[in-house]
Amino acid sequence: MLSLCSSSASAFPLTSFHTSDKYRASRFLNFATSTKKSVNCELINPMWTKKKKSVWIWTLNKDVMTAAVERGWNTFIFSPDQRPLAIEWASIAMINPLFIGEGELFDSEYRRIGTMCEVSSPEQLKKLQPSDEQAENVIVNLLDWQVIPAENIVAAFQSSQKTVFAISRTPSEAQLFFEALEQGLGGVVLKVDDFKAIFELKDYLDQREEVGSKMDLATAKVTDVQMTGMGDRVCVDLCTIMRPGEGLLVGSFARGLFLVHSECLETNYISSRPFRVNAGPVHAYVAVPGGRTSYLSELKSGKEVIVVDQNGFQRTAIVGRVKIETRPLILVEAKIEPEDQSYSILLQNAETVALITPEGRQRTTAVPVTSLKVGDEILLRVQGAARHTGIEIEEFIIEK
Repeated sequence: MLSLCSSSASAFPLTSFHTSDKYRASRFLNFATSTKKSVNCELINPMWTKKKKSVWIWTLNKDVMTAAVERGWNTFIFSPDQRPLAIEWASIAMINPLFIGEGELFDSEYRRIGTMCEVSSPEQLKKLQPSDEQAENVIVNLLDWQVIPAENIVAAFQSSQKTVFAISRTPSEAQLFFEALEQGLGGVVLKVDDFKAIFELKDYLDQREEVGSKMDLATAKVTDVQMTGMGDRVCVDLCTIMRPGEGLLVGSFARGLFLVHSECLETNYISSRPFRVNAGPVHAYVAVPGGRTSYLSELKSGKEVIVVDQNGFQRTAIVGRVKIETRPLILVEAKIEPEDQSYSILLQNAETVALITPEGRQRTTAVPVTSLKVGDEILLRVQGAARHTGIEIEEFIIEK
């Protein structure tokens, strides 16, 4: 049984597995329309703030222990009577055992490194404050509500050097705690007996690791622009706001995805829709988390896509709605010099649809497809062509 937070001896710092999370910083933008009706944006490089997260494990299952250690999580929590089990596991794996005692956590040398708290009422939550007397690590067991208490804890401890862990019994609960008030709690104690929960949480954290990371984008030159005819095109509306210079990676072939700009800019004829990318026809590939691709026709509410900016910085966004309508299409082909490989994309033939250009290479951040001409430079993501259910594979393939 956990107690309300107690206060006693000084804290002992604990080294544990961390995964970095990078958050979007504000960008100062200056954009205007050039003589060729293309978007002229000055986008200052984003500054990404790293927020480290920790994962500790609470289990009696050896398979869970093995799966966790193999994925870099080696801090485990034991009750006082489970010390023989801790000794057994320490003899076969490099683990860092912690032991519960009188509402606190101690390491194997009986040094206090954590305070444990139960929260089942607003009154108990108010008592949870980053006082100097508490240990450096605070482990919270939220017995009633979870979302609002977690947000209140994030707000209360945001300027503190202490790390707050929430006890999570499923990977979904852990995700909730990691995303509270966007920044999330500092860590979770995953209390499970199913090793599959380890896999699921690690996959989620690996995707978080992609957020703010920089992917390689190549500069390609447009070799052909031609109107084709009518087709079913997809507008992807996201649950997030995109800024000038951001968009989705889309292409007719997985080997080369074009960076298609969002509709975040005001025009004389239509209001800004900064949540939308007019992405292309139903057959096209779009980049999604985990290095995968999906067909635009497969996207629906709740699915995730990768938003990428002009510098290659990426983040994950949730699809809120997909609209498929019949519209006139335009074919754009491009090559990366001196290679002979050709890349192509079909897009709606409209002034609000634009491709993002390399930073500093042209006067504009994005060029509408209606103004695009041979020789213009645009950004591409070059990758493996062969795919199986969106996963890149090694095999012989010809696409044209």
